[in-house]
Amino acid sequence: MTRRTLCLGIGGAAVMLGLGGLKYVAPQAIIRPPGGQDDERLISACIRCEKCYEICPRDVIRPAHIEDGILNMRTPTFDFSDNYCDWCTEENGGTPLCVSACPTKALELPAGATKENTIIGRAVINTDWCLAYKLIGCRFCYDACPYQAMELDGDNRPVVLENKCNGCGACESVCVSLQNGSISEGATARAITIQPLDQVER
Repeated sequence: MTRRTLCLGIGGAAVMLGLGGLKYVAPQAIIRPPGGQDDERLISACIRCEKCYEICPRDVIRPAHIEDGILNMRTPTFDFSDNYCDWCTEENGGTPLCVSACPTKALELPAGATKENTIIGRAVINTDWCLAYKLIGCRFCYDACPYQAMELDGDNRPVVLENKCNGCGACESVCVSLQNGSISEGATARAITIQPLDQVER
């Protein structure tokens, strides 16, 4: 990136911020990798080095975008489109490689943290878009959950057990609602997605 391009980018961002087109901070919480649940500490310590994105064996860590707020731009967030976070169970014995690779401890697990008790977010089902709630019989999310955090109701529809869900993203990664008709009903995302805790608990 040239100095001129950088200056133009900063100037454009400043204008957009002044006009209300951009937010200084995110309008809502962002789902963070393990060890990044203290958002204030992560933002202040993260140097946007991208080591966490590069080392993730599941390729689920992505940079936050400018629409997530200027402060959050290029900080790590999750994308569960194709995979989920299993805390690097196979690659690093259950210690997330993103945490090990972080040079500033922006990602740092508290003492005693495990994949079961570190809550990344919570799975939320949009019943208007979910194929199972249309009585089609889909149960991909239920079958994919590694924590038994879902059950089936009397009509064979998935229900999230909030006290067991840690937001790993396995359910979201396998949801086929967009490929199988929900998009024609106005769906803009998969029928089950991981949401930040502050949104779920409102």
